[in-house]
Amino acid sequence: MGRVFTGGISRVNVTVMANSQDFNAALARADGLLRSRNAQAVIAICEDLLRAAPAAVAPRLMIARAEQMRHRPDLMLDQVGVVLNADPTQFDARLIRIEALIAQSNIAQAHTEIREILQSASLSASELGRIAEIQTQVADHDGTLESLLRGLALSSDQDRQRLSLLYNLSSAYIALGEMDKAEQTLDELIQLNPSDFDAYYNRATLRSQTPERNHIEALETQLKRPNLPPMGEVQLAYALAKEREDIGDYQRSFAALARGAKRRRANMAYAVDGDLDTMSLLQRVFNADFASTDFNGCHDTRPVFIVGLPRSGTTLVDRIITSHPEAESVGEINDLPLAITRLSGSVQTKEGLVRNSSRLDMQELGETYLKGLEGRGATSRRVVDKTPLNFLYIGLIAKALPEARIIHVTRNPMDVGYAIFKTLFRMGYPFSYDQSDLAHYITAKTRLMSHWHEMFPGRVHDVAYESLIANQEGVSRDLIAAIGLDWDPACLNFHTNQSASSTASAAQVRRPLYTSSVEKWRHYEAELAPLAAGLKIGRAL
Repeated sequence: MGRVFTGGISRVNVTVMANSQDFNAALARADGLLRSRNAQAVIAICEDLLRAAPAAVAPRLMIARAEQMRHRPDLMLDQVGVVLNADPTQFDARLIRIEALIAQSNIAQAHTEIREILQSASLSASELGRIAEIQTQVADHDGTLESLLRGLALSSDQDRQRLSLLYNLSSAYIALGEMDKAEQTLDELIQLNPSDFDAYYNRATLRSQTPERNHIEALETQLKRPNLPPMGEVQLAYALAKEREDIGDYQRSFAALARGAKRRRANMAYAVDGDLDTMSLLQRVFNADFASTDFNGCHDTRPVFIVGLPRSGTTLVDRIITSHPEAESVGEINDLPLAITRLSGSVQTKEGLVRNSSRLDMQELGETYLKGLEGRGATSRRVVDKTPLNFLYIGLIAKALPEARIIHVTRNPMDVGYAIFKTLFRMGYPFSYDQSDLAHYITAKTRLMSHWHEMFPGRVHDVAYESLIANQEGVSRDLIAAIGLDWDPACLNFHTNQSASSTASAAQVRRPLYTSSVEKWRHYEAELAPLAAGLKIGRAL
């Protein structure tokens, strides 16, 4: 939920050959291409610049960023290594190096180098903010909080950098379960910048609003502002929908939600067919021949993968498991897809990636993934990776980590469909803003999971959200047995679990089990008719 500070190259680095207008014009052109993600063109321009000025810093850092887009951390390290050999203190190069280490699953070294940078007393508020962003990537939420508070101590209300620091501070508080502090921080941010529409949405999600205590009037006032930016309208509309639903004003809640979703979808270049084709391809590539082939994977019993659709209850299951004294969570991480992408080599299409991944050295894939877990400091008997879309990689998990446990969380498709539709995801899940897209995606995912069950019988343990709500202890006992641990009653008190959570359910999982989300879609049967039709369910549910 954090906000990226720059992700680019500090302008202080664009000083080499400053008297050469041609050099600076080419550098600016490369910068624009970098922002439009044209990696090959960036590399071509910057290599020309380096032939003219081998000591230039900015072109090397731009090449490193371009290689990052192409999932080539080794080449990122090559470029920043040249810069750091000349100047070991160069800030941008040090951060890019850390990001490359993370992409290589070398999390332990990344932590070490983050600590080394933080020892500098001369860091600016902006630099501390950028370090905090990377600390969030490695799930160091306590460190993130410390860096942000240190940065805020260097800023003032008149400093625009303070706005980004406050936003990310609120996200750190949310991850750590400090919801009151998060709300106070967002209140301060909105007071300083009433046009930070993202902050309104995050604030709405922190607690259940009441008729006596809500922000509905303020949200409606903001939505009447002329010339609202498209994303601002989206964020305000989703916030209003959330707060109106909380007070039971369902019709006007859905009207606001539909407004926000329509605007969000209109501003996205996304076609659900691409995702559907990928899931179909996975079934063809990871077929019976693949499933029956012997691979030398890593026989490590620690990993537990929790998969499913977003908003299906994966965070709840994660908290139940990690309330056990012999289990811990690394949260939602990209370690597995990053390892698959890097080890699959240079490919230009999703189809090429899928086909290459089926021919990987499974032991190397397993070792690469485990290296990341170890770097994150995970030492328990069971370590949970709660990344919902890892359901795409079950074939690879089954072969690369043959003793890993896979927990698949299911939920009534209308309930999970509505829960996804009403959530404004900061990144990912582009299928969530149109009911037809959503129905197609849910159906394709259901087919893919049936395929995995057929190919790898007994490897996937299903947990139905509704069954868990109805029979918390019985389902929880089966869940703990499925991951090979003895029962511990602490698993029933998951809401007291103090570990961090940065998912969209961060606020809900701090509460005891509740039933109000079961069948919630029925408040909107008429409005969700397109979803029901797409799922071919109708009113039989």
